Order: sequence, then C-alpha cells, then structure tokens
Amino acid sequence: MFVDIAKVLVRAGRGGNGVVSFRHEKYVDKGGPDGGDGGRGGDIVFLATKDLNTLLNFRYKPELKAEKGGDGGKRNKRGKSGAPLIVKVPMGTLVKRDGMVIADLTEDQQQAVVARGGDGGFGNAHFTSSTRQTPKIAELGEAGEEFEAELELKLLADVGLVGFPNAGKSTFLSVVSNARPEIANYEFTTLTPNLGVADVDDGSILIADIPGLIEGASEGKGLGDQFLRHVERTAVLLHMIDVYSDDPAEKYQAIRRELEKYSESLAERPEIIALTKCEGLDDEIIAMQSTALQKVANGAPVVAISSQTHDGVTEILRMLRDEVTKYREREAEIVDEKEEDLPTISLDDQVVSDAWSVRRVSDAESNEIDDEDEKIEFIVTGAKIEKFARRTNFDQFESVNRLRDIMRKMGITHELLRQGAIGESLIQIGESMPFTLVEQ
Repeated sequence: MFVDIAKVLVRAGRGGNGVVSFRHEKYVDKGGPDGGDGGRGGDIVFLATKDLNTLLNFRYKPELKAEKGGDGGKRNKRGKSGAPLIVKVPMGTLVKRDGMVIADLTEDQQQAVVARGGDGGFGNAHFTSSTRQTPKIAELGEAGEEFEAELELKLLADVGLVGFPNAGKSTFLSVVSNARPEIANYEFTTLTPNLGVADVDDGSILIADIPGLIEGASEGKGLGDQFLRHVERTAVLLHMIDVYSDDPAEKYQAIRRELEKYSESLAERPEIIALTKCEGLDDEIIAMQSTALQKVANGAPVVAISSQTHDGVTEILRMLRDEVTKYREREAEIVDEKEEDLPTISLDDQVVSDAWSVRRVSDAESNEIDDEDEKIEFIVTGAKIEKFARRTNFDQFESVNRLRDIMRKMGITHELLRQGAIGESLIQIGESMPFTLVEQ
C-alpha cells in the first residue's frame, strides 16, 4: 500500500535528574558533596534509505519515543545518556513542525535530528564553591522535545509524466523501464505513483508516473492534484497527449492550467511534449496534430511516439536525458552561489538568549489560568530563565532559592518589584510551577 502523507507524535527522551549525595567514608568526617549529573535524553533521528518507498509504517506506529537519560549517582557518577531512536524513512521525505519544514531528506543514509533530547540536571557536586561547601541542590532533567510531526513524501525522479487519464503514461513507463504499472483500456487505471529506471545509451534516468489529471483537478475533480507533489523535484516534465484527441492543444493547455494553479515553479519546469499512440496512423494526421500543439507549446519540442512499436521512444529518451543534465547543472550552480553567501555557524556559537520579559496577569486571564487556591500575578518569559525553571526541583526549597537568586542577578526581580510585586506575589516562569517572589 502506497502512503505519502502521515502524522506521528515524536517524543525525545527526558534528561536524567541530578542527585543530592554526600560522601560517607569511614575515616572522612563530614564528607563533601558527590551527587552526579543526570544523563542527556535520547534524540529522535530520521534516516533516509533507498530501501523504502512509502510512509505506511507510520500508520501503524503513530508515536515515536526515545530513551530517557539515566539519573546521576553517588561518587560523582553521571547518568547514562539515553540512546537515540533511529527511524528509517524513504528518500524524499519532508518533515514539518507546525507547518514549517525542519528536515528534507533527499539522499540515501542522510540523517536529521528532528527532536532533541532534554539535558540532564546537575547534581549537588556541581554547585560546590568556596562559599557553598555543602549544597543540597540538584536539578531535574529537562523534558525532550515533543510535537506532532507531519511527514510528506515527494518521490525523487528526473522526469515526471503528466497528462490526462489513458494518455499512455503507464504504457510508456512499462516499455522504457523495469516498472510494471497497471495498464487497462479505461481511465484512472493508475491510482498511485510509479517509479521506473530507463536506460539511455550509457546512462539512465529515473521516471515518475502519477495518476492522470483532468481539468478541475486543483478543485478536487477526478483524483485531484494531490499526487503532483511527486513531480515537484523532477528536472523535466513529459506531457503526454493522445494523438486521437479531438483538440490536443486544448488538452495540453488544460494540464498547463492545473500545473500553474498547483505551483508556479512546477509550471516553469522544462518540458517536452509527446504525441502518443501514433502506431498505424497516417503521417498527415500526425503532422496536423503536432502542428496544433506547436502553436501553443511556447517552444517546447513535440515528438510523435508509439510505445507499442517503440517509434520515437529512443529519440525522446535522449532528449529527456539532455534536459535533465542541463537542469541539474543549473541547479548545482545556484546551490553553490547560495552556499557562498551563507556565514559558517558552528554549534558552539548557538547560545540561549538572555532576553526576558515580565508582564502582570490581568483579572480576566487569571480566572482562566489560576488554581482555586493560587492566584498568579506575574508571568516571566525568556529562553534562558525558562530553561533554569524547567530544571528546578520545586520540592527543594534550596533549589527554588537558587532560582530566585538567578532572577535577582538577571534583573528580573528588580523589574517585578518595579511593576508592583511584593514578597507574597505568585510568579510563574514559562509553564513552570508558580512560586512566591520571596521565601515564605
């Protein structure tokens, strides 16, 4: 079964917790802190492979969960990092988060981390200093990234076959390649895309055949235009027009209109027009139909072929190969130019922003977010302070006091006081547990 769209819940592993521990040795009076850090949670990694051609597996496994990081231990033992979850997907898979593309896997064995595991929390040994020799603070591990990923498969091919149903696309593909699509003398015999490799002299090209289009496909008529995504990556389009059509020029223009409605870039792709099923037909009729097409083809070559007798097949394959070569060369030049303009950024340069903001909660909003016994008065947001809050164990008053100290050093406490907060004011940082501005 061919599946080219799927949704899956991805849950990267949570980081392990740090621990509070002190050395207890026979001849060491009042041993120092030795609580280890938690291990990092496992990432979720997508791996492209040429051995798959469908997203069917995700229909039966709608949730992907990576391993949790291990908690820290005594004697400064760090928790074990969670193993990454490697998920195989077909080449040509797009991964989206909230509609934004976060990974585009186009090469065999290409990998992409789509969800990062949470960092492990620090144990109390991490917080030892000259003024704090017996800290009883340990951080919680951060939750890994969790979201619903949208997967979309776009077949990777050199040539895309487009045309009305029963125009001879599947027959052509079966003749020039090793593909065996369903062929019958009625419309819409092709219900899913097919791929085939066609040998051309000393090389080869990959050809994609999609279900036939009809006028109004962009509005959902027939099988709609849902399968056009599979020719978006092609270098050249081969329009196939039945020579027996009453008006081949109108057939061609109808397909062009559907392509333009779907994607301007696809409509601008290089194209060749094949007049199909020409076996046994008078040369005058073929010439008349070819002339009608050339008037509306905007310079695209028109070639009469017969898949049954193989007339014109070799010629059109060579034309397709030449167009593919030229298109890929232009594509490579554009990529090189873009890469030259991009600055080089290492992972070490990526830091969490110090920026933060404080806002007072309105009465109307407080009715929606507050518990019965708690009235949140201020909400603090900011990447860095929210990261500290996520790692704070609110059951340990030492850990909460540390968070308050961080707020003071970052200037957040000063801003809260300026906006009218008092010691008993209930503060929430991001989505963390609420707590009072000063210890009660």
